[in-house]
Amino acid sequence: MPDPTDPADGERHRAPSPRPPGTFRVGSIVGIDVLITSSWFIVALLIAVTFAPRIEQEQAGLGFLKYVAGFVFAVVLYLSVLLHEASHAVVAKRLGYGVNSITLHFLGGMTEIDGQSRKPRDEFWIAVVGPLTSIAVGAVALGGYLVMPDGLVRLAVGGLASANLVIGVLNLVPGLPLDGGRVLKSAVWRASGNQYRATIVAGWGGRITALALLLWPVVQRPLIGTEPQIIDIVLVFILGLFLWTGATAAMAHAKLRERLPALVARPLARRTLTVPSDLPLGEAVRRAQEAQAGSIVTVAPDGRPLGIVSEAAVTAMPEDRRPWVPVSTVARAIEEGLTLPATVAGEELVLAISRRPAEEYLLVEADGRIYGVLATADVDRAFRENAAR
Repeated sequence: MPDPTDPADGERHRAPSPRPPGTFRVGSIVGIDVLITSSWFIVALLIAVTFAPRIEQEQAGLGFLKYVAGFVFAVVLYLSVLLHEASHAVVAKRLGYGVNSITLHFLGGMTEIDGQSRKPRDEFWIAVVGPLTSIAVGAVALGGYLVMPDGLVRLAVGGLASANLVIGVLNLVPGLPLDGGRVLKSAVWRASGNQYRATIVAGWGGRITALALLLWPVVQRPLIGTEPQIIDIVLVFILGLFLWTGATAAMAHAKLRERLPALVARPLARRTLTVPSDLPLGEAVRRAQEAQAGSIVTVAPDGRPLGIVSEAAVTAMPEDRRPWVPVSTVARAIEEGLTLPATVAGEELVLAISRRPAEEYLLVEADGRIYGVLATADVDRAFRENAAR
């Protein structure tokens, strides 16, 4: 199914991502949360209502139960969508990428994979496995449909077969945000060696696909001899808009990613003064000003860093109180995720900040020595300056 995320650097220990609003956790697959959005219930009801007349035609006299059967079909259909998304997730994990969640929504599903691919080959396999899974499910269901006796089960299996075959084939269309767009991206990336250029090409593929889809109601009658219905026009508009906005977002994201390598933590770090935790805040600030340091870190007697003094908390502390409170009062304990290598840069820097939001981070050298403190405000300012160039 459409997957606007890209895989990133390998699996890491990280704080769990906050669950998006309007989603519900329904389980997990290989340790990956499976979520559904509130919009899923809307599409499930639409499928139930749409499928109910076919059920009534197959087995008359069911009454309200035909809608229940239609809803059951919607659940089974989305289980096949879940298989599609799970295949993306499993392959990504096997290739060493972090996977945060699988979400089922109105238009299908999405697998949230950290960051972007390291190699064209990884991009290809993570993308192509989804449509291949749908085609395989559709082929198995088609085989069952051909040998089953008439009845509701055969009707459901036939619907499952056709839906999965359509999903699999359409997702191979070469345009972002479809999986086929990522396959095209991997091919152009491999040929050109330029991931940014590959994303732009695949994004234009998605835009062209969106425009072609919007033209379908115009050519529907000449091609297949049927008049377009209102529901056809609405559905085509929704899908076309989804493809156009997804492709445009991917292209804009690629332009930002092209500038990410210029975002380097080391030159953005503030000179740091280390002080004991029990030193009065007023004295710590005086020493920092004297040393022209832009940040303060509290350390244990053995030199181990304990906390990063919050600039905002220092500003909020009245000057007449500063001589009487220890500096540790306004220091944030250095927890997991608040210490970064001084060499961190580019996308790795952005991902580290997004996983563990904070105002300041401690930068350390490979041997553990403190290099400085990185303020999120400084990173944001540098990012905006790079994006504006």
